[in-house]
Amino acid sequence: MASGIAYKQAKLAETWDAIVIGSGIGGLTAAVLLGAHAGKRVLVLERHFEAGGFTHTFHRPGYEWDVGLHYIGQMQDERSAVRRAFDHVTAGRVKWQPMPDVYDRILIEGRTFNFAAGLERFREGLRKSFPGESRAIDRYISAVKACNRASGLYYAEKAVPAPAATLAGGLMRMPYMRWARQTTREVLESLTVNRELIGVLAAQWGDYGLPPGKSSFAAHATIVAHYFDGASYPAGGAGAIAAAMVPQIEFAGGAVVSSAEVTGILLDGATAVGVRMSDGREFRSGLVLSDAGAANTFERLLPPNLPALDSLRLRLRRLQPSTAHVSLYVGLSKSDAALGLQGTNLWVYPSFDHDGNVERFARDIDAPLPGVYLSFPSAKDPDFELRHPGKSTVEAITMLPYAAFDRWEDTRWKRRGGEYGEFKDQLAARLLAELKRQAPSVIDNIAYTELSTPLTTRHFMNYAHGEIYGVASTPDRFLTRELGARTPIRGLYLTGQDASSLGVVGALYGGVIAASAATGKSLFSVVSKPRDAKACTAHAELALPLSESFGSRTGMHLTGKSMVHESLDGGTHVSLDRQTNCDRTSCE
Repeated sequence: MASGIAYKQAKLAETWDAIVIGSGIGGLTAAVLLGAHAGKRVLVLERHFEAGGFTHTFHRPGYEWDVGLHYIGQMQDERSAVRRAFDHVTAGRVKWQPMPDVYDRILIEGRTFNFAAGLERFREGLRKSFPGESRAIDRYISAVKACNRASGLYYAEKAVPAPAATLAGGLMRMPYMRWARQTTREVLESLTVNRELIGVLAAQWGDYGLPPGKSSFAAHATIVAHYFDGASYPAGGAGAIAAAMVPQIEFAGGAVVSSAEVTGILLDGATAVGVRMSDGREFRSGLVLSDAGAANTFERLLPPNLPALDSLRLRLRRLQPSTAHVSLYVGLSKSDAALGLQGTNLWVYPSFDHDGNVERFARDIDAPLPGVYLSFPSAKDPDFELRHPGKSTVEAITMLPYAAFDRWEDTRWKRRGGEYGEFKDQLAARLLAELKRQAPSVIDNIAYTELSTPLTTRHFMNYAHGEIYGVASTPDRFLTRELGARTPIRGLYLTGQDASSLGVVGALYGGVIAASAATGKSLFSVVSKPRDAKACTAHAELALPLSESFGSRTGMHLTGKSMVHESLDGGTHVSLDRQTNCDRTSCE
């Protein structure tokens, strides 16, 4: 689902009101909001040949797959802040198909655990599986809720003007830090000694990329609560999201340009004034927003000797990149209905000890896979059969360390040698074997397979370690105050997941935060309103500076705290989100 225009075909002005580097959902969201609510002509520059970042779709003859988006929560209630935010930035043009009531099925050591839509059904399912752990389960759900309630002011602090953040930021962040500085395992072990229950509660760790011993409980709580009411999938595939957003940017006088690689941010002293392209051409603007990730932005796109960035770079270098992964894209010769395939995600683990599974596999690549996530995108998409009748698709994914592939990092795409190909074949065979075990109807119906690796992600997404979630979701990520939309460079802002939280929804709110910080006006309340109310209230909302929009506990205006909390509570999505980008020819 193509969107935007190719760089070589585009006739572009030299000067723009704003420039966005990268067209992931964080970059597109910022561009839509700057155009619609600040009247800015925004140039979005995407190095890939298709806009959308990890929400784009790639095709093979007779098939298509979404490279990153696998499911999103909080979409079936049109009153939810997440649904309203998506409807706002897509103009309500994306239709959301509910997934089956059991959205996630956990399979560990021969036992099955179903995560069903509805908080009480989720609670009762756990109680039936662990009848002696009712109190621990109740305390766990209370902890998740408490953590998310505390998140509002933490994220608000990332968007308020710098003077307000300096004055009140510590108080705004403090309640959330109580939870964020603890690992998921530390919190779970404070609630129960039952290792199997801990293993089930942490079974969605692939959605934020770290097992419980390394991940911040803040990331865990965000993901879990995000799915309490079930999950949805965009009708027409993930590409429908960018296809709905790009026209809004163009309507405001902007442009979304693909195959357009930015190699540097232009500076006048410590002020951003534009960007330089790979062909040497320069575009000028006093407002630059980067959706390229924190590491790429501060280490690759800006000059190395820049005193204003010394402290920030030092802090960022101490943070870990998120996990890498391999993804097997499978095309089947029959429809989902013919094969009896449903949209429920399967999470398959060799044991309840997720940290042990990951550590064992990191030491020995021949050890059992630390976990396999099986997604059935064609079964989730009600329109897939119309586009590809008689066909269906599956994705089989596992996490693994980038180190398993770093020996080939200096080789060229599609020219990485025989050993690389053999290694890919071995991993693909293992993933395919797990798929056949869990969905035996696919046997004898597999028409196409293709494996992407961390080097695929590195090649197309420009992430140095093939990471899929930007900065890893460790406690240090949340404790690093410098990680947000504001930067030490005047006129330069960070957008996307590194400005907010992990995943598709986290990246979207990163765009809201960045646009709010760049304009100095609260856009949270704008995107949180019902669409039919926005037209008559937008001007009134935009008249309020951000410093008048956040809670009295920080000495600011009362109206903002609950609004921002509602926007970000449960914010992130994903599911092994942010999978590999493949080109039209090969995942290499």
